[in-house]
Amino acid sequence: MDNTLSHAQHAQIQSHIQAHQHVPGGLLPLLHAIQDDVGYVPEAVYPEIAKALALSVAEVHGVVTFYHHFRTHPVGKHVLQVCRAESCQAMGSEKLEAALKATLGVDYHQTTADGNLTLLPVYCLGNCACSPAVMLDDEVYGRMSTQKVTELIAEVCHG
Repeated sequence: MDNTLSHAQHAQIQSHIQAHQHVPGGLLPLLHAIQDDVGYVPEAVYPEIAKALALSVAEVHGVVTFYHHFRTHPVGKHVLQVCRAESCQAMGSEKLEAALKATLGVDYHQTTADGNLTLLPVYCLGNCACSPAVMLDDEVYGRMSTQKVTELIAEVCHG
């Protein structure tokens, strides 16, 4: 068991593995279920997943690392993703991301010192008509400026 996982988290993961082990093509739904509950897919459970689904650990690792959606490390209480696709870049997302990094004091894939927010890049939120776009937790926001994102973070993360 991964020492960073609580017993409850490990039990959740085991429950998901049992629920998906006999489902054809169950790896992706299993990984989503784990990340939804735990917040990431711990590398320490790859062997358990592989054994249950008759896959190699390399196959599990390959799927987790291929899809940008999956995370292999714990994240903050909230996750802010900044779109880096062409449309958003054309509409100023690079300035937005630079300002956010400076304001938050983190780079991509890092969490603020208070553990409240993790900043991640994403390569399309499907909101191109409203560029630049961000996603805070599971909600997509368009036509964002540094001020709008800062206000959004304050509202959602600091209540």
